[in-house]
Amino acid sequence: MDLASIDHILTTTRSVRKRLDFSRPVDPEVIEKCLEIAIQAPTASNRQHWHFLIVTDAEKKAVIGRYYKESFEQYRGPRQEAQPTPTDPHQAQTARVIDSARYLAEHMHEAPVMVIPCIEGRPQSPDPAAQAGLYGSILPAAWSLMLALRARGLGSAWTTLHLRHEKEIAHLLDIPDNITQAALLPVAYFKGSDFKPATRHPAELLTYWNGWGTGR
Repeated sequence: MDLASIDHILTTTRSVRKRLDFSRPVDPEVIEKCLEIAIQAPTASNRQHWHFLIVTDAEKKAVIGRYYKESFEQYRGPRQEAQPTPTDPHQAQTARVIDSARYLAEHMHEAPVMVIPCIEGRPQSPDPAAQAGLYGSILPAAWSLMLALRARGLGSAWTTLHLRHEKEIAHLLDIPDNITQAALLPVAYFKGSDFKPATRHPAELLTYWNGWGTGR
């Protein structure tokens, strides 16, 4: 097992937006292979009650893209983005993320493939265990899908803003009422290969041992 290669994939796989190549088609076989890998992920009680809706139809992508852009505009609003402090790498990274998110909102409909990971059931109970069990059965598989795509030169972005219009999109795609959409992943081959680890707070500042706020 090549740990260096695995570590590289894990530390450099993140949401790809501006570097998605919307002009290059994606073979269905590649998506299907990645999904076969994704469903090896853990699932609550081994129920395997996940589903993946793949959207390639141009008209349906246009509708989803319109809903997504509308949701993004509601989310960000007319506010002016704060200018990052030149010496603060975290602020600079956040500013780049916001800029790329806005770009994706403008171009979401151009993605050659959209993947909507779904799970059977609805998040009706406020009980933490019920919520964790529901989403915990689809999020690991969706992340495995993103990793499998990345290993094959395909980028994706974890988005959820389309869920402001979950019912409308469910109607568009004939998704049954008992199915929960967990995310919307635009998928395309990415441009370039110089992905780097992101600027993050050190793990030691976020990690506690045997009690909140205590070190090792």
